[in-house]
Amino acid sequence: MEFRSFMELALEEARAAGARDEVPVGAVVVAPGGDVVARAGNRTRELRDPTAHAEMLAIRAACAALGSERLGGHSLYVTLEPCAMCAAAIAAARIERLYYAASDPKSGGVAQGARVFSHAQSHHVPQIYDGIAASEAEALLRDFFAAKR
Repeated sequence: MEFRSFMELALEEARAAGARDEVPVGAVVVAPGGDVVARAGNRTRELRDPTAHAEMLAIRAACAALGSERLGGHSLYVTLEPCAMCAAAIAAARIERLYYAASDPKSGGVAQGARVFSHAQSHHVPQIYDGIAASEAEALLRDFFAAKR
């Protein structure tokens, strides 16, 4: 099967989140056959829920759509390195592949900070691919926060 990136869909979700005055992060869950199962952008302010990160919302929606708490064989595309909470949810859902755009030196939980998947208590370690469309994701975040200052 030929590789196809779904990062542009995640970037669309990030742009929509930014337009809602949320931190512009988007996520997409893709089934093994290449169908998009769920997509979401941050909604922490809108829902007044600190767990309403794009990854968490997309994982919840995908699990609900599939009627399972496991997403084995699925891929997750996200525009920012997942935080520790989201990385733990990725492990719990048994997502097979994680693709992310921008690194997050402040709050990342994959290659930065907590490094959840390298911890001995991690239930599952996905295949990780970083830096996909990083410049676009970084620009969205930079512009969003520059407008706040």
